[in-house]
Amino acid sequence: MSAEPMSTNAPGEHGAAATVPAPAAGTQPPGRAAAARGSGRAKGPRGSGNGALNAFSHAFLILWVVMAAGPLVWVALTAFRPTADYLGDPMGLPTSLHWENFVRAWTEAKIGRYAFNSLVILVGSLTGTMLLGSMAAYVIARFTFPGNRFVFLLFAGGMMFPVILALIPLFTIMDNMSLLDTRPGLIIAYIAYSLPFTTFFLTSFFRTLPTGVQEAAMIDGASHTRTFFQVMLPMAKPGLVSIGIFNFLGQWNQYLLPLLLNNQDENSYVLPQGLAALTVSQGYAGDWGALFAGLTLAMVPVLVVYAVFQRQVQAGLTAGALK
Repeated sequence: MSAEPMSTNAPGEHGAAATVPAPAAGTQPPGRAAAARGSGRAKGPRGSGNGALNAFSHAFLILWVVMAAGPLVWVALTAFRPTADYLGDPMGLPTSLHWENFVRAWTEAKIGRYAFNSLVILVGSLTGTMLLGSMAAYVIARFTFPGNRFVFLLFAGGMMFPVILALIPLFTIMDNMSLLDTRPGLIIAYIAYSLPFTTFFLTSFFRTLPTGVQEAAMIDGASHTRTFFQVMLPMAKPGLVSIGIFNFLGQWNQYLLPLLLNNQDENSYVLPQGLAALTVSQGYAGDWGALFAGLTLAMVPVLVVYAVFQRQVQAGLTAGALK
C-alpha cells in the first residue's frame, strides 16, 4: 500500500476535503493589495499639497524673521562702526569694534541718566499696575455683587479708548494737581494707561482657577486678604508673569505720555525721550556711531527680559485655555 499525506482540512458534508492555497510569503491578497494601491493614490495629491503648504509656510516665516530682526541686527552692527565708515558705506559690516561709541552714548549723550529715570518710573508704575490690576481682577472674577458686570465692562471699554483723546484733559488734571514734570505724576499716568488691559486679562485668568482651594482657605479661617495674597496670587503666577512682561514692554517704550507730562527738564527725560533728543542732536553733530550705540543700549533690556521670560509668557497665554 502506498502512503498518502493526511489532509489538514476539515471534510465537508460528503467527505470531500476543501483545500485553499496559502498565499506565498511576502504577498498580499488581491483585495488588500488593491485597497493599498487605492489608498496610495488617494494620499498622493494630499501629501503633495501639504508639502507645498509647508514649504510656503517656512518661506513666509523666514521672510518675516528677516524683516523683523534685520533692522535690529543692522543697528547693532552699525553701533560698532565709526561715523566716517558709516557715511562711506551705510550697509557695510564693521571692520573693527569701536566700543567708544557706547561710552560716548552712555556719558555724553546721557543714555545712562535716561535709562535710570526710566527704571525708577518703571519700578513704581509696574508695581502699582500689577497690584491694583490683580486685586480688581480677583474681586470681579471671584465675587458676585451688584454692578459686577458693569465694572468689568468699564475696564474693557478702557482698552478701546485711545490715549491720544485724553491728552488735553490729562494735562489739565495733572497741572491742577501740581503733578506735571514729576515722577509721581508720570507713574500715576502709566498705571492708569495700563490698568484696563491688566484687569481684563487677569479677570479671565482668575476665573479659570479652581474654587475648591479658595473655599478651603476660607473654611480654615483665612481672611479675604490672606486668601488673595497667600493662596490665589501664587496660583495665578503664569498670568501675572505674562501680563507683567507686556506692561514692562509698553511702559519701557512709552513716548507719548512722557512727552506731554515730563517735558521741561532734560535731566528728567525717560529713555524714549532721550533717544528722540539724541536723534536730533547727534544727527546735526554727525556722531552716528553714538546714536546707533544709544539705540542698541535701549534695545538690550527689552530683548533680555523677553528672552528670559519667554516660556513663562507662553505658559501664561495658554494656561487659561488648557484649564
